[in-house]
Amino acid sequence: MFQTFDTTSSPEQGPPRLAALRQEIAAEGLDGFIVPLADQHQGEYVAACDKRLEWLTGFTGSAGFCVALADRAGVFVDGRYRVQVKAQIAPDFTPVDWPETKLGDWLAASLPDGGRVGFDPWLHTLGEIEAVEARLKGTGIELVESDNLVDRIWPDRPDRPCKPVTRYPDDMAGETDAEKRGRLAAALREAGQQAAVLTLPDSICWLLNVRGSDIPRNPVVQAFAILHDDGKVQIFSDETKFRVLAEAQADDDAIDIAPWDAFEPVLTQLDGPVRVDKSTAPLAVTRALQSADITIALADDPCILPKACKNPIELTSARAAHLRDAAAMCEFLAWLDAEAAKLVGGTGDGLTETQVVQALEGYRRATNALQEISFDTICGSGPNGAIVHYRVTEQTDRALAAGELLLVDSGGQYLDGTTDITRTVAIGTPTDEQRACFTRVLKGMIAISQARWPKGRSGHDLDALARIALWRAGLDYDHGTGHGVGQYLSVHEGPARLSRVSDIALQPGMVLSNEPGYYREGAFGIRIENLIAVQEAPALPGGDAHRAMLDFETLTYVPIDLSLVDADLLDRDERDWLNAYHAECHARLADRVSDTAADWLARATKAI
Repeated sequence: MFQTFDTTSSPEQGPPRLAALRQEIAAEGLDGFIVPLADQHQGEYVAACDKRLEWLTGFTGSAGFCVALADRAGVFVDGRYRVQVKAQIAPDFTPVDWPETKLGDWLAASLPDGGRVGFDPWLHTLGEIEAVEARLKGTGIELVESDNLVDRIWPDRPDRPCKPVTRYPDDMAGETDAEKRGRLAAALREAGQQAAVLTLPDSICWLLNVRGSDIPRNPVVQAFAILHDDGKVQIFSDETKFRVLAEAQADDDAIDIAPWDAFEPVLTQLDGPVRVDKSTAPLAVTRALQSADITIALADDPCILPKACKNPIELTSARAAHLRDAAAMCEFLAWLDAEAAKLVGGTGDGLTETQVVQALEGYRRATNALQEISFDTICGSGPNGAIVHYRVTEQTDRALAAGELLLVDSGGQYLDGTTDITRTVAIGTPTDEQRACFTRVLKGMIAISQARWPKGRSGHDLDALARIALWRAGLDYDHGTGHGVGQYLSVHEGPARLSRVSDIALQPGMVLSNEPGYYREGAFGIRIENLIAVQEAPALPGGDAHRAMLDFETLTYVPIDLSLVDADLLDRDERDWLNAYHAECHARLADRVSDTAADWLARATKAI
């Protein structure tokens, strides 16, 4: 099993650790200290040695931060984690609704007489610090660069991961690393930039056609890199990780590998302008360049957009990965349907969330292609389904019960693609309220699937399509509608999203999730998720000939629970889409699954 069910959160440890941190804060002459989730690579998923937020507070979510002051400690979480955080932190910490409450505003209210708040410049970006400082003008509050005070009080902090990289096949990448380096170097020269600093692990992996295993669930390697305008790359990491690259080096010195501690000195020796991404690079990178009076060109990481726009070979591979994963999902859902029938009929021995997770991973492993799961499977029954990023543990494991909903959000890491799918199923006969809520979520998912839009529009312009049916019923959900997905890389990938806050134009080749939901605390959670790829839309009769349009290709083909669909709430186009989708599921999967799953598939894809 890749997934474990141990409890990593320790709320009872929070108060003494907070007290120790406050002692360090006072000793430094500070009034507070910021503890982010992010590591020096600004990762959403971090290595054990970088889980400072979890170690201090007990909160295990994938976004958020804590600010410790002398008399209060706020844990800032977004809408995905407002149920979860209540169960994971001690009363010494106070949840803060973020981003509705800005850090600068909270500090101003909490330190009315001003003060000095420390932060580690390796764990925050220039853009992040600038935004906070802008809101602190006139408050008398100063942000102070500091050593990491949490590391001082963490006696058994784990070592940094040091696992070797592997080469990613060029025939799956669709481009050699030399071609990528040359293409991006040409863009640097055109922009008049001498070099670009790369700090995102997935950017470095994509550029060099390598994959790693430093971060669980994400096939990435932790490193820093500098891409020069001649296409050469300097890597800074544990040198043993990159032995496979060093051994493959030709006579040229296109790739140089150096230890971690060489990074800052090399930064100060560069010729400018040097490209730095203010939204992803640690502030410490900017400070090192400034110390040597090197001209900084603030611009996006040059790998981010090319990486997000999958090439035709990558998309072909992704389609294969999704069909393989869909077959495994159908085997799982057929098994789950049979087990639920036993439960409802009173003939089964009961079924728990952990057993469901184990079964699903088993079906994926049976493909003999699974490299890892793409994140810890979210399997929430009944009220646990309302915890958006719920992770079942031995302590929280809950038995499935008739009349409840089960939300399963999961994915696999395959060499040819990364998958992410959510299905919500009824255990027994659903209530009218459950069916109405589910169908409104489904209407939003269909609306995104059917969307067409002019080139140049972003996820901000589409997000509302997924919410209108919920809004009309006075309902909504507190997370984005979709995130980017990597190609055997991170399951959450920038820069594009389907979100109210995304202004990145959608471009062909981008792979995104489509996952509206609805959550009723203490009762149930609903989410339906497919992965979709942006593509050129065909011209329509009578349309503007000069106006290029885009739409989505669906990559995920797994049936949606028809027992939860209230057909009366769907219009004709929505019913037609659902029936066509299910017909396509059957056509693509019937020959890929066992006889038992094929029988289930035939029932699950019947027209309504």
